[in-house]
Amino acid sequence: MFELLLLAVGIVVALFVGFNIGGATTGPAFGPAVGAGAISKTGAAALMSAFFLSGGWTIGRQVVDTLGNDLVTDPGVFTIESSIVVLFFIGGALFVGNYYGVPASTSMTAVGAIAGLGVATDALNWAVMGEIAVWWIVAPIVGFWVSGMVGRYFYTRINRWVAITTTPGPLVEIDRTGAVPRPTPGPNTTRRELTGAVIVVGIGCLMAFSSGTSNIANAIAPLVGAGVDIDLMILLGCAAVAVGAFTIARRTLDTLGNDITELPLTAAIVVAIISSTIVVGLSAIGIPASFVIIATTSIVGLGWGRATRTSTIPEVVRGEQETNVSVGALAAEQPGEKAPPIGEEDPADIPGAADLFDPTTTGRVIIMQNVVPIISTVGAYVAFTALFRFVW
Repeated sequence: MFELLLLAVGIVVALFVGFNIGGATTGPAFGPAVGAGAISKTGAAALMSAFFLSGGWTIGRQVVDTLGNDLVTDPGVFTIESSIVVLFFIGGALFVGNYYGVPASTSMTAVGAIAGLGVATDALNWAVMGEIAVWWIVAPIVGFWVSGMVGRYFYTRINRWVAITTTPGPLVEIDRTGAVPRPTPGPNTTRRELTGAVIVVGIGCLMAFSSGTSNIANAIAPLVGAGVDIDLMILLGCAAVAVGAFTIARRTLDTLGNDITELPLTAAIVVAIISSTIVVGLSAIGIPASFVIIATTSIVGLGWGRATRTSTIPEVVRGEQETNVSVGALAAEQPGEKAPPIGEEDPADIPGAADLFDPTTTGRVIIMQNVVPIISTVGAYVAFTALFRFVW
């Protein structure tokens, strides 16, 4: 009876972690689509739930196996009791990040807590931990430079291709004249606008899938390592994510949807594609990747690439036929503008560069994103060092 009670407590804690994952990841995935009016909050939550489940049920198993079995040399250290403690530190550390308004990495936090258990019990697989750590360094660098090159050389062309020109009225309406209601374009919706909306929603689905491949392990791996059925835990974990997507995620959808000017729609699409591709690739080889960290460095890279790009474009400004401007200084990158050549000006002298690449804000975010996993690692290590031999 006591063991069943402990199992129930462990599952409740895992569901709480999954609930917070759903609330934290739905906004980044579908905020641009909601902000553009391409989908409702309810529709975003439904798609998040479905694609997170598909990612967790397929590729996500590889990451669950890494965290629940490969990361420790003795899977026996995972008991229901120790799993509860590990999940407690994962949830507690993530709460600290949320409190300070910094999106912390659930993957790094989860790996840190499990590593703390492994070190305390002398069961950490240092080879696997080293491989994960190497990829944690390499992946954000790849995201930064790929995004930087896109921002410096291709962003304007991409913006011209995917930009959505909003027309009055709803983007999509529901036709209920037939036996089965079906979505139809709004009365003023253009083909370009509809195509752009489909692209934005599709990117959100890709991000939801990539989140499932990596993040499902963060909620269930300790219990799976303790012997709980993986299929059952994936279904329960994804159900908890769905509850978070339909409830607390509405606030993050509001924030990201209304503040979309902070990250232009085209930039959001570029960052999402690059980050999701890297995360899915790492998840396929069993590496718990941090979408938050990769996306953050990708945003910084894209901003750096755009801020360091300058151009000379023909323009009639107060009688002058040619004016030197920077891409970052353009208040709105219109779909019809031409991609200008690369210039050589000093980035410090470029108007608008500070808005695209703020070292102070970037440093604060990166520091907090590293502090949160450290809290879970050190906390778990201290707890298991002090209590493991007496309790288990």
